[in-house]
Amino acid sequence: MDKLTGLADAVAAIVGDGDSVVLGACLEANIPFAASYEIIRQGRRGLNIIAPISDASTDMLIGAGCVGKVTGAWVGNVSGGLGHNYRRAVEQGEPCPVTICDYSNFSLGMALMAGAYGMPYVPLRSLLGSDILRSNPAFKLAKNPLSEAGEPVVLVPPLRPDVAVLAVPRADRFGNAHMWGSSGVTQEAALAASRVMVIADELVEPEVIRSDPSRVLFPGYRVDAVCHVPGGVHPSPMVGCWRRDNEFFNDYHRRSRTVAGFGEWLAEWVLDVADHQGYAAKLGKRRDDLRIKGQALSAPANYAVT
Repeated sequence: MDKLTGLADAVAAIVGDGDSVVLGACLEANIPFAASYEIIRQGRRGLNIIAPISDASTDMLIGAGCVGKVTGAWVGNVSGGLGHNYRRAVEQGEPCPVTICDYSNFSLGMALMAGAYGMPYVPLRSLLGSDILRSNPAFKLAKNPLSEAGEPVVLVPPLRPDVAVLAVPRADRFGNAHMWGSSGVTQEAALAASRVMVIADELVEPEVIRSDPSRVLFPGYRVDAVCHVPGGVHPSPMVGCWRRDNEFFNDYHRRSRTVAGFGEWLAEWVLDVADHQGYAAKLGKRRDDLRIKGQALSAPANYAVT
């Protein structure tokens, strides 16, 4: 089934108030900022952002009043530090209170894996001795039944997001996509989520995807919408396509230090910009300068069976 649609229509159909949402799953790379901006424009409220970092995207959503809960280890600007909107929301309830469901990055990834594969829980040792066991009552201590000593393990329940919004270098209109470079927990997020929205930098014919099945992390039938949004990850990087816009991140971090400064930034880059095309036009030559122009191609792979 053809799943190609516009970004605004996809957000309207797939992301609802109160949903739990994964926005990108590759840590610092491939963050679908274009979708985050559109969520803000459409005024979603009460979202639970499941945040395997997602860089400043979650902080922006918090400052715009879209978030009621954060499930994750950290919210901020990788190049700047803790997010100012995140801190204001947690400490002062501004612009609205945000509840924290505390995880480590590793336990978050394992919880998504449990959700993806229908596991009742995953046992971990890495959380032992940490305060996360006190801050997140969903984690349970148990004895390892396979050990004679019965040493303790932590049982982490599965995460099953309502929505995963995932950015990929290329996809076809049927939801099949290629990804290369670090994939983070993209596969786990796609398989665990009830609804999946793909932001593709390039739209290709199905035979391009079929030519290299090893780069397909999740099947097209799991995808609800495909949006062709070149540069939709800006300001985050995408291997082979876009460099990270460090200047943009630093400007955001500096201006979001105050409520007024964030409001001015939000108006300039999101609310007063109609859509991603307008955003790209506003970036102008700066966007072209961020495009990766070099090539470092992988060796060919032979999939022949006869």
